[in-house]
Amino acid sequence: MKYILGILAILLGVVVVVKAEWFVINFGSIAWAEEHLGTSGGSRLMYKLIGLAMIIISIMIMTDMAQEIFLSVMGRTFGID
Repeated sequence: MKYILGILAILLGVVVVVKAEWFVINFGSIAWAEEHLGTSGGSRLMYKLIGLAMIIISIMIMTDMAQEIFLSVMGRTFGID
């Protein structure tokens, strides 16, 4: 089941990256992104970064890398070695 959901999340991430202009037109620009990532294309870049993050996180979850990375980064905080 996680593979099917992972593939769907990857496809959604690809759509967000490819159709960033459509997202800007339909959902509007992101003020923070326009201010910090550039005045003309900051929102488009932000949508593309969100899509790319979706793809990377989905692949990490599908391959069980997300748990390993989380435990290596946060394990000592929660007392898990």
